[in-house]
Amino acid sequence: MLINLSNHPFSTWQENQKKIAKSNYGKIVDLEFPLIPPEEGLEYIKSLANKYLQEIENILIKEKYDNNAVHIMGELTFVYVLVNLLKEKGIKAIASTTKRNVIETEEGKLSKFEFIRFREYF
Repeated sequence: MLINLSNHPFSTWQENQKKIAKSNYGKIVDLEFPLIPPEEGLEYIKSLANKYLQEIENILIKEKYDNNAVHIMGELTFVYVLVNLLKEKGIKAIASTTKRNVIETEEGKLSKFEFIRFREYF
């Protein structure tokens, strides 16, 4: 099972990203990425990461799949702390990689991202 912890629900992913995720992990579960106020400090981040770790562990216990991972993309310090907590628990964390295609318009630059692959945090 793949837990998608990002600001992009599975339903909005590109078709090839959906196909690869389903092929590799079977079931996909969205877990909404938290809004993290920029004023908050490290203790807040640690507490929030521990809360999400518990929620992820609860989902994994309830679902009982053999091949599991957490797709985590978002606010960098939270991602860093949570990825390290996941690794300590032996839970695989992955990121999606994309190719950025820039189109020049009269209004400025328009970026379109093309999914390439998943990459494990190490």
